[in-house]
Amino acid sequence: MDLGRRRGLVVPLWSVLLAVLLLGPALAPGYVLTYDMVWVPDLALRSDALGTGSGLPRAVPSDAVVAVLDEVVPGMVLQKLVLLGSLVVGGLGAARLAPRGSLLGALAAVTLWQWNPLVVERLGLGHWPVLLGYAALPWLVGAARRWREEGRMPGVLALLVVVGSLSASAGLATAAVLLVLATRREPVQVARVAAVALLANAPWLVAGLLHAGAALGDPAGAAVFALADEGALPGPLAALGLGGAWNAEVLPASRAGAAAWVSTGVLVLLAAVGWRGWWRRVGTREAGGLLVLWLLGWGTAVATWLAPGALGWLAATVPGVGVVRDGARVLVLCAPLLVPVVAQGVVEVRAWVVRAWPGRLPLAPGLVVGALLTTWPVTLMPDVAGDLRAVSYPSSYEQARAAVAAAGPGDVLVLPLSPFRAPAWNGGRTVLDPLGRYLGRDHVAGDELVVSGVAVAGEDPRARRAAQALSAADTASRSEALAASGIGVVVRDRTAPGGRDDASVELAGRELLRTQDLVVTEVAGAGGRRAPASWVVAMVVAWAAWLALLAAAAGRAWQRVRTSRYR
Repeated sequence: MDLGRRRGLVVPLWSVLLAVLLLGPALAPGYVLTYDMVWVPDLALRSDALGTGSGLPRAVPSDAVVAVLDEVVPGMVLQKLVLLGSLVVGGLGAARLAPRGSLLGALAAVTLWQWNPLVVERLGLGHWPVLLGYAALPWLVGAARRWREEGRMPGVLALLVVVGSLSASAGLATAAVLLVLATRREPVQVARVAAVALLANAPWLVAGLLHAGAALGDPAGAAVFALADEGALPGPLAALGLGGAWNAEVLPASRAGAAAWVSTGVLVLLAAVGWRGWWRRVGTREAGGLLVLWLLGWGTAVATWLAPGALGWLAATVPGVGVVRDGARVLVLCAPLLVPVVAQGVVEVRAWVVRAWPGRLPLAPGLVVGALLTTWPVTLMPDVAGDLRAVSYPSSYEQARAAVAAAGPGDVLVLPLSPFRAPAWNGGRTVLDPLGRYLGRDHVAGDELVVSGVAVAGEDPRARRAAQALSAADTASRSEALAASGIGVVVRDRTAPGGRDDASVELAGRELLRTQDLVVTEVAGAGGRRAPASWVVAMVVAWAAWLALLAAAAGRAWQRVRTSRYR
């Protein structure tokens, strides 16, 4: 079998194997629920998914995409496809950035792309849109190069940009890669590239502008979410290896000890060896662009570590700046340079070993060194395999959904007003409360975070009004205030801290359901919330622009299929 066919089989198999090993029990029947990763059997196309809700559009357009797709593919299956696909497809894209004709370089690129702290920590934090954008980046590098050199936008590029822009942070990273790598010194080309980036990000951009009044962040959030040290490894050094997430709960134990130092050292040495060869191979234009992206990603992450106070001031002063407060998340911009440079270093180290010790080892030196250099990310961080678990929702959730569907008009208020839960049925793993999404109506939930004893103020004005309503003196006054704000149903999770026998949530209303863990109460007189007409019009235009770009991508793909069939 020639090298091309062998690479065509081995590389995909290796990418699948790593992804399956990493996800493990997460691929079993059930839902993976961890921090921001909240998937439900049937996500409704609610106002907050469309950008007209009262809170900041953090789930635009990702929730809307899921709500549409899970009408065709069950939510459980769709989540597995997203998690597995983002890892496998991203790994295959990384292999395309490795030295051409080198199977070892391709395998090393796949390993480092999939098995690194960025991927592990984003999985733990539940940032699946970031992982999808991360998976699109290596493919986008090639598509942007073709557009820059040929002057004609590849059909797949529009689809890559859309997939890479399912959240604000992922969209910014995708847009940065596109603008840096696809532009030439021609105003027309710059305008075209910028237009594609704007269209792909239109839903969350427009929704963010509509919510500009609520987009000023709490300065405390900058220090909480800044790039963090990993054990004794300082944040800037952790960032070299794509690590440094703010949440210690998702930090692998192997990253808190000596293995993190060894891993960083190996990474830096391989990058130093491969740097010159990589630069010559890709050329000054692309290498320079990727270097700019690396500096932007690493520099931004380190800035959150060095000066969180300054970033906090900016977030509290300039609407939208808070989107970059998660310092480690912007490190996705470093991967398109880091991975191929290290892969180049792997190839050159192996070649040097083969030349230095030909036939002097019990085993072929190329085979031994190649195996070590391909698997070192796994061997130095082995404890992340199979960390996630799939679970089933309690039957009471479906009962509550039916009760809410039978209730009168109005939105749902989920109590207690704390955003995160760690239910026993989820193995005690922390997750953003999934109850509101499960119920199928527009809902209001608490959004004030408490991280390591530091309170970060919420941004949804309806949540604040609900808290004020619940502080009224008697049950009738509470219910009247909630109804006046558009709340028609209150669902209380009795298993959450503060959810059982809490007098502050006793209401005047008709009890629709009471189980061991949930209580559903109907509040009379509510009419629901209506988004301003101007918001609806603005979001219709934004979604139309986004769909136009998606349709253009589909049209290009169909045209290519027809042309290939004709040939």
